[in-house]
Amino acid sequence: MATEVRLRDGSLAVTWALLPQDRDELARGYDALGDESKFERFLTGVPHLTAAMLHRLVDEVDGDHHVALVIFVVEGGQGTPAGVGHLIRYPDDPAAADVAVTVAEAFRGRGVATALLARLVAERPAGVERLVTTVVATNHASLAMLRRLGPTTVTDRDDRLDVVVELKGLDPQT
Repeated sequence: MATEVRLRDGSLAVTWALLPQDRDELARGYDALGDESKFERFLTGVPHLTAAMLHRLVDEVDGDHHVALVIFVVEGGQGTPAGVGHLIRYPDDPAAADVAVTVAEAFRGRGVATALLARLVAERPAGVERLVTTVVATNHASLAMLRRLGPTTVTDRDDRLDVVVELKGLDPQT
C-alpha cells in the first residue's frame, strides 16, 4: 500500500513496500552512490551489491522479520526513486531490529531519510520495541535522526557508534 508523506522541504513523496521487481533499480541506485555513502551504509567498502546481498535485501523481505520500503519523491507529476529503508528483526532478540536507510545523493538534506525512517517505525512488525544499529561516528545526521525517534543510548566504539532507540510505548501506526 502506498503512503503519501511530506518531506521537510515540503515536497510530496510516496512510500511503499520494496518488491522483487525493484531488484535492478536497487542495484543501480546503490551503484550511483558516492564512496562515502556506500561506506556509511555497510560500514565497510562495498563497491557493488552482490547477488547474495540483493537476495538478502530483496528476496528475504517478508513484512514480519524484514520490512523494506522505497520512497519516491514526486516532482512535476513524476516519481523519482529517492531512497530505500530496511528494518530487520534480530533472530536472537525478536523485540529488537536493525534499521538502515539509504538516500540517493540528489535527495540528501531534504528530509527523505527522516520520512522513510518514520514510515519504517510505523510499519514495524508487532513486538519490535527497540532499534539496535551501528552508525559511523561522523554520521551526525543519522544519529540525530535516530535520537528523534525515542529515548536513545549511544555507545562510542572509536569510529562507530552503537545506538539503541527505545520504541516501547510508541504507537507503531504514528
